[in-house]
Amino acid sequence: MWFILKYLLAILDKINQIKIYNFIKNILGNKLSFVLDVGSHHGETIKILNKYFKINSIFGFEPSRNNFSKLNRYILDAKIQNVEIFNFACGKENKEEILNYSAESSSSTINKINENSKYFKKKKLIIQGFSSAKFFKPEKIQVKKLDDFLVLNNKKIIDLVKIDTEGYEIDVLIGMEENLNNTKMIYFEHHYDNMIQKNYTFSDINNYLKRNNFKKVFKIKMPLRKTFEYIYINKYFYEQKY
Repeated sequence: MWFILKYLLAILDKINQIKIYNFIKNILGNKLSFVLDVGSHHGETIKILNKYFKINSIFGFEPSRNNFSKLNRYILDAKIQNVEIFNFACGKENKEEILNYSAESSSSTINKINENSKYFKKKKLIIQGFSSAKFFKPEKIQVKKLDDFLVLNNKKIIDLVKIDTEGYEIDVLIGMEENLNNTKMIYFEHHYDNMIQKNYTFSDINNYLKRNNFKKVFKIKMPLRKTFEYIYINKYFYEQKY
């Protein structure tokens, strides 16, 4: 059952991706200097980015050891030259944290899980059936502020930041606040189900980005999920372009 659903989701997600990345290309063009991929998983977004754009440099961040190993293998096997990957999470402070590593690895999250939620029970049943195995396993990881990391790496102008961190998005943004003025576009997803216990609402993240001179320009619902994907653009860049 899970394999059929996964195949269907892959087709529907592909349709969404075409809409999303064509929209991004229409605004930023097809040549990008520097991109951040926060929550790289196994390299899915890196593959898409290199398909749609000519990019000088991509920094990819993936905290899970298992996911990072597969990400590194993908980079090596595909002989990708414009990507550097880092085995830590991005957040609002430098610290150790516990990642809830998921049986569906792309759903791994630092946030606490509401195992009583209908969404969690449905997801666990689809992926694990009636197995009594744990859906999430704790893994100790490192969290770093992007502001500190980018200073060390002498990076200034950021064309695009993609964030997929399963409920940790606002922490990522707070941790790169000093670089938001230098960022042209931010692309992230937001979950509306109650499986992940987030410490913020969509209004919080929307208001935070508005205070930092960003404007929402795109929204799309992810197929068969209570999740939307959003694109915000730096208003200074938008005004210069239009």
